[in-house]
Amino acid sequence: MNAVCKQNQYSNSEDFDGLGQSSRQGRVPVPGVAPGRRQPRSYAGGEERQATSRAFSQGSKEIKRHFASCARRSRMLSCRCLQLNKACPVLARMLTSTTSGSQASQDIEGGHVPIHVNNGVDHVQAMNERKALHTLLAKNQADLPPKKMKDSYIEVLLPLGSQPEIREKYLNVHNSVRFGRILEDLDSLGVLICYTHTKHEAAQRSPLSIVTALVDKIGLRKEVIHPDCDIKFTGNVSWVGRTSMEVKMHMLQLHDGIYSPVLDATFVMVARDPENKRAAYVNPLVPEGPEEEKIFQEGELNKSRRTDFSKASLLKMAPTSEERNIVHSIFLNTLDPRTISFRSRLLPSNSVWMEDAKFKGLEICHPQERNIFNRVFGGFLMRKAFELGWASACSYGNSRPYVVAVDDIMFQKPVEIGSLLLLSSQVCYTERNYIQIRVHTEVYDPSTREHHTTNVFHFTFMLDKEIPQIVPKTYGESMLYLDGKRHFNSAMTENRTVPQQNATFGRK
Repeated sequence: MNAVCKQNQYSNSEDFDGLGQSSRQGRVPVPGVAPGRRQPRSYAGGEERQATSRAFSQGSKEIKRHFASCARRSRMLSCRCLQLNKACPVLARMLTSTTSGSQASQDIEGGHVPIHVNNGVDHVQAMNERKALHTLLAKNQADLPPKKMKDSYIEVLLPLGSQPEIREKYLNVHNSVRFGRILEDLDSLGVLICYTHTKHEAAQRSPLSIVTALVDKIGLRKEVIHPDCDIKFTGNVSWVGRTSMEVKMHMLQLHDGIYSPVLDATFVMVARDPENKRAAYVNPLVPEGPEEEKIFQEGELNKSRRTDFSKASLLKMAPTSEERNIVHSIFLNTLDPRTISFRSRLLPSNSVWMEDAKFKGLEICHPQERNIFNRVFGGFLMRKAFELGWASACSYGNSRPYVVAVDDIMFQKPVEIGSLLLLSSQVCYTERNYIQIRVHTEVYDPSTREHHTTNVFHFTFMLDKEIPQIVPKTYGESMLYLDGKRHFNSAMTENRTVPQQNATFGRK
C-alpha cells in the first residue's frame, strides 16, 4: 500500500464507498501489430487463406489472453486503490494518477475530499443519497456527544523515499517537492480530520459536508522539501465553535531515521448540511490536561485576532498614523526635484513601479477537479494561486524564491464547474530579500459578463539576494503596499515564535 493512514480510535473507512477509474491509454494494443497501425487485410486464396486463417485464430487466442491479463491487472489495481481509498483518502488520488495515468474517482461521502463524478446522472444520484443523512443532523450543539482532540488525530504517510514511483507528481524542476501539491494534501487532510471529529457513532459516518473557510497560517521551518525522503502529515481538531472547527496540522520529513518538522498549518473549516445548503452544528471539543487547554485557548485567540484584523482592514478603516507617514515618505521620494509638481514622478534607483510587477493567469474549470457539489476543490485553487505567485516572485527577483509563509487565505465564494477563473498576482511589498505576493482570483461569467471575487491569497517568499524595492504610484496601490506590509510583519512574527527557525532555514 502506497500510503498509511493511522487514526486514534477508529477507522473512517465507512465514509468511503467505491473507486471508479478511467484510462487515457485509448485502444488496447493488438499483439503482433505495431502501435498506431491497422491489421492488414489478406486477399490470398487457397493455402494462403488457410494459413492466414490459422494465424488469425492463433492471434485471436493471444488477444483473448491479452485482454484477460489486462482485466486481471485492472481488478488488482481496483482492489488496491479501494483499500487505499478506505484507509487514507488524502493520497489515494496520487496512487491512481501515477499508476493508471489518470486521476481516479473517489466516492467520499463528505463531498469535499476529491470526488470525481463521471457524469450528470452520478452527480444527481449521489445528491439524492445524501438527502437521507438529514435525519442524523442535531437540532442544537448540546445534542451532540463531546469529542476529545485525540479522537480526531490522524497520521498520513507520503512515501516519497520508500516508493520512488510516486515522486513524479510531486517533483519540481529544482529537484524538490512542489509546494502546491502539499497545499492540496493539507486541504484534503483538514477535511478528513473534521469528518473524523464529526463522525456519527451509530451510522459510522459523518452526515456533514465540510468546507474549507480559511487558511489561517502556514509557517515553513525548512527552505527545501526533499523529493526522496518520506513525508508524514499529522493533525487534529484543536478548537471548535458552533458550526466551525480549527484544525492544526504538521508536516515532517524523514532524515537519518528521524522525522524533523517542515511546516505547521492552521485551517478553519465550516460544517454544512448534507446538501451543503446551510450551516450545521459540530461536536463540542473537550480539552484534556493543561497542554490541550493551552491549544484550545490559542484557538480562541486566533479567532479574536482574525476578527480584529478584519475590522482594521484598509477596505474599512483608514491607515494608521505611522502607515500614512510611510506612504507620504514614498510619495516624496518619487517626486521630480527639478519641478514643482505633484504629477511629475520619478522612479528611484533599484526600484520597480507596482504597476509593472503583475502576472495574470486563466483556468477553465473542468469537471476533473470537481466535488460532489459540482464545485472546484479548494486545494486545487490554492495550488494554482501559489504557482502563479511563485512565478511572479521568480520573475521579479530573477532568482529562485523559497516560500516562507502562507496566511489569511479567504474562501469567499465557491467556484462552479464551467467557470472561467481569472488569477492576478501582484508584488505588493518587498524588504531586503523578502517579497510579499498577493493573488486575487475571480470567476467570470461570459453570459452575464459579471466578475465575482472568490479568493485572496497571501504568500511570503525569500530569495538568495536582495531585490529591488516595490514602489506604489496611486493611492490604491499604496493601500496594497500597506496591506502587504501587514501580512509580511504578521508572517515574520509567527515564524520567530518557532524555535530554531533561522537555523533550520539553511539549505542542506
